[in-house]
Amino acid sequence: MAEELENIIELTDEEGKVIKCQLFDIIEFEGKDYAILSDIEDEEQEAIIVRYSEEDEMSYFETIEDDDEFERVSEYVDQLIADFEEEENEEESEEE
Repeated sequence: MAEELENIIELTDEEGKVIKCQLFDIIEFEGKDYAILSDIEDEEQEAIIVRYSEEDEMSYFETIEDDDEFERVSEYVDQLIADFEEEENEEESEEE
């Protein structure tokens, strides 16, 4: 039986192509919310990071236009991933 994916979001890129993504997490950084997404059809694609907001029970995902902001958020997300992977490796070592 195939594994069901949850939290699927469809984004439209600059060329009008629809990209189906899975929402992994929403994080807060420097007072703003960001969504960490993964293209479910392209496993080689790195994480997609977009600005996230809610209004009237609707969720909005926006491209981060400012290069400096994108760089800071990307570095923060990379550090979160590294910390998570380190934690998992430590837990696996303790189980052995």
